[in-house]
Amino acid sequence: MSLPEFWFLAIAFFFVGYFVLEGFDFGVGMLMPILGRHPDAATGERRRRTVLNTIGPVWDGNEVWLITAGGALFAAFPEWYATLFSGFYLPLLLILVALILRICAIEWRGKIDDPVWRRRCDLGIGIGSWVPAVLWGVAFANIVRGVAIDENKKVTAGLLDLLNPYALLGGATMALVFALHGAVFIALKTAGDVHEDSVKIAARLSIPAVLVGGAFALWTQLAYGKTWTWALVAVAAVALLLVVALTAKVREGWAFVFTSIAVVAVVVLLFASLFPNVMPSTTDAAFDLTIANASSSAYTLKVMTWAAALAAPVVIGYQAWTYWVFRQRISSAQIPDSIGLTVKS
Repeated sequence: MSLPEFWFLAIAFFFVGYFVLEGFDFGVGMLMPILGRHPDAATGERRRRTVLNTIGPVWDGNEVWLITAGGALFAAFPEWYATLFSGFYLPLLLILVALILRICAIEWRGKIDDPVWRRRCDLGIGIGSWVPAVLWGVAFANIVRGVAIDENKKVTAGLLDLLNPYALLGGATMALVFALHGAVFIALKTAGDVHEDSVKIAARLSIPAVLVGGAFALWTQLAYGKTWTWALVAVAAVALLLVVALTAKVREGWAFVFTSIAVVAVVVLLFASLFPNVMPSTTDAAFDLTIANASSSAYTLKVMTWAAALAAPVVIGYQAWTYWVFRQRISSAQIPDSIGLTVKS
């Protein structure tokens, strides 16, 4: 295996980790308003805080995977990075703005004890969860499908060209699968009424996730896949079907395992369908960006490999320890009163 091929696999691994971990973060943010509904305002607020606290100790650590993937992409494949970020500038900018909005909303929500303030923060969390989930699906679908790239490695496609049926189906798939992933995670991490309601939502989401996700995986395989990637389509389909059965039996632990497997299978399918290209051109195959013509020098890749070998185990070990420490379930009865600052009229 050459170093460019190794780093293509490494970047795929980083994005797999990001979508598995940040995927349920997005799902929690999507479902927070739904699970927070209650006739009594105080009870509803406790429910929303319970949902948010399921990801409280881990959500910022999950975003490290995106930073690592972006940094590795920049260093290992600078041509890919330059073409991708210039050609997909608007959707990637919207993802970045939405993520910043979400970060600020999560961090600032409890700073002020005011219902209006919290509603605005909840809106920020919702936007910061829905927008990236959809746009990541749109972006990766377009990367696999290919866009118009000229001889100067410049994307000439416009925004409307990116909103094609395949890409929109990819966006819908990401949103639905992440929402299901988040519902199962909430069920796994909570007790009491929030747990019961999240199990019901997971059961309702499982059927549309199977149908939409199955359609996207099948389209990807038929249009861009390879013979061996049929196995990934089968894994994703079986995993989602098992989630349907497991949520019906309230086996949220195993359901979470299989939603994670489904996310892994779909992301690996996308990268496997892309290989050996990194960005195909719909203008002319001669303008394709490939692992070979988009990578950095051998020396750069060698230094990166040694750095990754030393740092990656530490980061992964620390994150695994964090999940172990905060493994207990929580309930709305455990949520204390707000200690935020009081707004003076």
